Amino acid sequence: MRATGRDEELRREEFGLQAAQVLEGNWRGASTVPSLALYPHQWSWDSAFIAIGLRHLSPRRAQCELETLLDAQWADGRVPHIVFNPAVPLGAYFPSPDFWRSSTAGRAAGAPDGVETSGIVQPPVHALAAWLVHESDPELSRRRGFLERVQPRLAAWHNYLTGCRDFGGAGLAAVVHPWESGMDNSPCWDEPLDHVEPAPAGSFRRADLECGEGADRPTDLDYGRYVRLAAQYRDGGYRDAGREHAFAVEDPGFNALLALSEHALAEIAAELGQDPAPHRARARRLTGALVQRLWDEDTGMFLCRDVRTGRPVREMSVTGLLPLVLPGLPGRIAGALVHTMSGPHFGLGTATDLVPSYDLHGPAFDACRYWRGPAWFNVNWLLERGLRQHGATVRADALEQALLAAADASGFAEYVDPRTGQARGATGFSWTAAVVVDLLARVRDTDDEPVAAAV
Repeated sequence: MRATGRDEELRREEFGLQAAQVLEGNWRGASTVPSLALYPHQWSWDSAFIAIGLRHLSPRRAQCELETLLDAQWADGRVPHIVFNPAVPLGAYFPSPDFWRSSTAGRAAGAPDGVETSGIVQPPVHALAAWLVHESDPELSRRRGFLERVQPRLAAWHNYLTGCRDFGGAGLAAVVHPWESGMDNSPCWDEPLDHVEPAPAGSFRRADLECGEGADRPTDLDYGRYVRLAAQYRDGGYRDAGREHAFAVEDPGFNALLALSEHALAEIAAELGQDPAPHRARARRLTGALVQRLWDEDTGMFLCRDVRTGRPVREMSVTGLLPLVLPGLPGRIAGALVHTMSGPHFGLGTATDLVPSYDLHGPAFDACRYWRGPAWFNVNWLLERGLRQHGATVRADALEQALLAAADASGFAEYVDPRTGQARGATGFSWTAAVVVDLLARVRDTDDEPVAAAV
């Protein structure tokens, strides 16, 4: 998508306008829905990526996106994975607010007043988003006291994850539900879920199948297990300590994004005149724990670890490549990740133009079904940053161009078949449009100066 003449420059401007129109169409006054029909509420890590794109269009709206999400934070520091829009009918999405019981009537302990949310979380990209939003218009950010307001909430969010969720005792946060990873039905969860009895099929209604193709979505068996786990966590008062969790996994991608956001919190602290050293130290500890506990030499990538059994989950998922975003990752490991990403299992630049969500040769690979093979735009955006962070500029440039081309050809799809680029899931998807806006802004910047270093 780099300009090679006036026609290409005009096409790039038109493409950027189309992406902006997707974000405008999905804006709901205080936050942005991922898509109009399939996901009619505010989702946690979606809003972080959306804010990263919105900062180039409206820094004020990008700040509002994050502030709205953080206004729904729980007393223990958790940031819920869904903030429900009360104007949306209950039947439009399941699990709906009444399932989670976070409302005033029968409200779970620590749930926020005046807003309904889920009780689980999603990957912690928010401090990175907040710092990038601040950088887009520091004058506006300082005038509004944006960082002063969000910094305590982001710090509490990270404290919750590194404290309440360190089930393994090694310094890494564990997820207690596959949805918390953001990669809902990844094959990484098959083994840890195997012992979970699914909720009866008649006890819930899958609204997602009314808006999307069944072949693109998790199976009924998986969904039944998701409902069972969520209900058990809810019925246990969303307590993390003092109970046995039926699902508890240390996810390398989740923890890599936590460490990356600690680096961002260090930048935020310095901007506010505070000591950044504790955040940098925590980022180093998280990175060290990732390497010590989840690095697997044989596969050349990080593996999930089932906390209940103490064993690694030997599935090669894109989550195991995400630590490449970390600036403090040892060079040997960063090089191995680039090699794995470019090899037969993920095929970057050979079998695929985008990195798939799961091993191309894995027994559970499915090019269409959600996180079991398709390529996702937000994840590839992170990997592009990681490649650039560790000096793999040629591969980063190629991935950047592939991201833009696939988003354009697919109508800003939720995800795509990694081999053909065919659109899957919803179209007009917000985080896809947001990363396009961000990449196009960086392409414009490179006309005059080098790309800024990653946080």
